[in-house]
Amino acid sequence: MNWLDRYDPYRVAEALAPYVGDRRRQRIESILETRLVGVTVVLESLHDPHNGAAVIRSLEAFGVARLHVVETRERFRFSSAVTQGCEKWIELHRYPDFPACAQSLRQAGFHLYAAMPGEDAKLLHAPLSIDQLDVERATALVFGNEHDGVAPATVAACDGAFSIPMFGFTQSFNLSVSVALALYDTTRRRRAKTQRAGDLSDEERARLRAKWYAQSLDGRAAHKLVERFVSK
Repeated sequence: MNWLDRYDPYRVAEALAPYVGDRRRQRIESILETRLVGVTVVLESLHDPHNGAAVIRSLEAFGVARLHVVETRERFRFSSAVTQGCEKWIELHRYPDFPACAQSLRQAGFHLYAAMPGEDAKLLHAPLSIDQLDVERATALVFGNEHDGVAPATVAACDGAFSIPMFGFTQSFNLSVSVALALYDTTRRRRAKTQRAGDLSDEERARLRAKWYAQSLDGRAAHKLVERFVSK
């Protein structure tokens, strides 16, 4: 959909709206109202494509707009059989290493917190429980590889660490379960704190509307309709 970047998103939406059904447009507007960019997830060197897919489904279901993946060791993959197409509603950002990811997020005003299992979190100074994170400010939740967790250098580069309270003999959740639990808490509290279902700016809302209108149609047809419209 790179061609969309060449056009004003308001003009794209105006061009495509007549070809997107009323119910579809209404559905898109309702989702735009609840989309969050102030909470996001970072995955570092994820290995299992089923975990990647499960994370994407959780992100989309909780209304989170973006996923950031660090591909230091291997390229991020996900199982399309698990996502069932929901990946097209999520913006995926790829980075070669964590410093590049952290720089991009910090420039956007995010604070970064590394996810740590219960026992590992105790080794850190003043670890936070997930429900102690200040979600009124932009928050990035950083999760590591399924086997090794978040790399020590990554933890050191974050603003802090958090854990999910556990009360059994088990010391850690499956990675995708951890992401889902963390997102449930942070998205729910952010919406309550800000008293808004979503936090998109007008510009972000317009850009996503244009993108989703185009995705609701055949890509080539959408491009031709926009070209014809703007050339009038």
